[in-house]
This record gives sequence, C-alpha cells and structure tokens, in this order.
Amino acid sequence: MGGLGLIVFGLVAGVFVLAGLVFQALGLARDRKRFPPPGRMVEAGGARLHVDCEGEGRAVVIFEAGIAATSLSWKLVQPQVAKFARTVSYDRAGLGWSEASSKPRLVTELVEELRCGLADVGGPRVVVAHSFGGLIAMAYASRYPAEVAGLVLVDPVGLAEWASPTEAHRRMLRRGIFLSRCGAVLARLGVVRLALDLLAGGSRKGPQMIARASSGRSGAAFTERMVGEIRKLPRELWPMIQAHWCDPKCFDTMGRYLKALPENAVGVLDSKIGVPVIVLSAGNASAGQRGDHERIARESAQGRMEIVEGCGHWVQLDRPEAVVRAVREVTETSSFGV
Repeated sequence: MGGLGLIVFGLVAGVFVLAGLVFQALGLARDRKRFPPPGRMVEAGGARLHVDCEGEGRAVVIFEAGIAATSLSWKLVQPQVAKFARTVSYDRAGLGWSEASSKPRLVTELVEELRCGLADVGGPRVVVAHSFGGLIAMAYASRYPAEVAGLVLVDPVGLAEWASPTEAHRRMLRRGIFLSRCGAVLARLGVVRLALDLLAGGSRKGPQMIARASSGRSGAAFTERMVGEIRKLPRELWPMIQAHWCDPKCFDTMGRYLKALPENAVGVLDSKIGVPVIVLSAGNASAGQRGDHERIARESAQGRMEIVEGCGHWVQLDRPEAVVRAVREVTETSSFGV
C-alpha cells in the first residue's frame, strides 16, 4: 500500500472510529433517560451503588448477583420473597446502575461496600447469592457473623478449583480477561451497541459475525448462551439489560473480577460459617463443583445441599420456585423467623 493509500485508509478508519464514539455517546445519554434506576442510589466507599428494596417484614433478605450480573437477575425471585420478607437487591460497583470504583475488587473490599451500601437496612440478614456472589456472602458471614442470619447459595462458584486453578482454568481466566478488555474497547467504539441493536431487531447473522470477528468462536458462543439466559426474564427487562451490556464499565469491571478470582477464592476457602446454609447445586454442576457444594453445606452445623434437577447454572431463572422455597426455609429457621 502506497503513501496515498495509507492516508486514505487512516482517514476512513478515523471516520469510522469517530462515528462509533458519537454513536456510543448518544446511546449512553438515551439509555440514562429511558432507564433511570428503579431503586435509590446510596454512597458506599467512594462509589454510589444502586439499591432496590421490596416488601416488608422482620426478615431481611439481601440478594447478591453473579460476577457480571445485576439486581435484574433476581426479578423472578425477589417479588415472590417480598411477599414474606423485606428484600434488597443491589448492583455492585461498576455494574448495572452503580458507579464504578477504583478500589481493588478483592472480596474484603466488596464486603465493606455491601455493608456500607446497606447501612440503613435492618438486620440480621439472610443473604441469597448466585455464583461469584457466593464468595461475598460467605466472606460476609464469616467476618460479620452477628449481621448474617443465614445463607442461600445458588450454584456458588467452586472455591477449591479457583483457589488452586489448573492450567486449563488459568487459560479460561486469561481468555475471559482478554475478552472483557476487548469488550470494553468495542463498547466504547459503539460496536457492542450496534450488535445488540441488530440482535434486538431480529437479526442474528450480523451480531454473530461481529462477535466472531471480535472474539472468535468462544466469544460468539458465550454471547449466545447469555442471550438465552436473559430471555428467561420478563421481556420488559431486556432493553435495560441491553443498555447495561452496552456500557464499557461492565466489561472493565468483569475483567477486574476475573483477575482477582483466584485470590478471592483463597481468601474465602477456609471461612467459618455458623449460620443456617442451603446450597442449591445446579443439576448440571461438575463433579468438582458438586464436591465443593457438599463441603460448604457440611461445614455448617445447620447446612444442607440440594441438587436442583432440570436446570443449569442460572438456577434462579430456570427454577425460581426452588430458590424462593430455600429462602423461606432459611428465614424460618433463622434467629428471627417469619
């Protein structure tokens, strides 16, 4: 390519980049107007967190989402639990409607942000946590036992396998961190927004081509799986979740969580939990994950594990009634009852 060709290529590339930046900026501004936070914003250690409360009662139930999920992931469960308890779901810093935090994403910091954000919420509390959220719930119960009445761990992340990851697990982490960083760049350039707009409009080939071009087959497969899970939620929530995925901060935050996962798993592995615990293990959990779930339940004097057949990792979307039933059981056996 000659000098003139390079100049033309640079100009065309610059135009596309500028168009993408403008497209993304306008989209973010539109999303803020269309989807204001349904709950309230509270200060928590330097970043404002979105907190959504429903229901009344002596029992207080806190919902902790998965690694890159938000309070919306509990929308099939929280309204049902709110019929017999005061419920609180929230978005961790950098996710959903919450502001990003510059502090390390270590579990000790996440527990303090949780406590700070829920300072005006009564206690003790039953914490219901999905996947990565289980790390935070167990660390919270271990560090502040007087504030936690019980735990419901929904297919929690395997502590042992991530505290001492195999080379295969390390590759998974490196791949996940790389894809998160790529996603953040593509979100800033409006590419993620374009792909999701096409997908929402009914196109499948366009988004698949973009996903494969940007992150390969594994990234495209991950996107397909996540879209399938999200579609189990009420349709009116889909545009809100799409808006969250278009925000670069969610990719940045997910990468930081993945990077800190082994260190966080080590920090929680030997946590002592002295409250009632129900571990809901997905029907398709691996042998290693199932063993870890059994160990967590066994280490609590009032713990048990339940295999939830016919569902995948997102138990609260596949079998929300199983989660609601477990929450009721823990609240009834905890110090305050229902």
